[in-house]
Amino acid sequence: MSYDPYPPHDSSAPYDPPDSHAPHPYAPYPPHGSHAPYPYDRRDPHAPTPPRLTYPWQPPPPPPERRRPPRRPALGNHRDLRVLRGAYRRQRRVASLTALGYFCLFLALSAFAPPLMSSTVVAGVPTGLLLALVQLPVTWLAIGLYEHTAARRVDPLADRIRKQAELDARREAAR
Repeated sequence: MSYDPYPPHDSSAPYDPPDSHAPHPYAPYPPHGSHAPYPYDRRDPHAPTPPRLTYPWQPPPPPPERRRPPRRPALGNHRDLRVLRGAYRRQRRVASLTALGYFCLFLALSAFAPPLMSSTVVAGVPTGLLLALVQLPVTWLAIGLYEHTAARRVDPLADRIRKQAELDARREAAR
């Protein structure tokens, strides 16, 4: 026995007539300009969109409040922030170029100087293997440079800006 997912239509089922007050599904549209004006301008991309209710029994959402954000004093001196950003940028460049520069040098030597990379240095160890093993200490050197430049140039600037911000906050709270 097979199952038929689409049983035949039962003509003896009661027929529900459509609502008499509902518009006919194929009624023509009203002529242009005869309908009520649309409150939201569809042509303006910056015009507010009409609110849509999630559930019809919910009240409409309240209109958004137009508040001005509270005025806050500027954090520190803008020159200090520019100097901090520049120091941090230099720090990232030095550390990144140290590690990536050595790695790119290793790749270039591997691709364009195979006789050099395959020559032996000490006790049958090829130069390519030795340079590959040196990649780990070079990465540690890049991390050390990053920490050194952070401790020497970036952290003092950040501490100075942080202290200035705390002092400004205390002064503002005292008012």
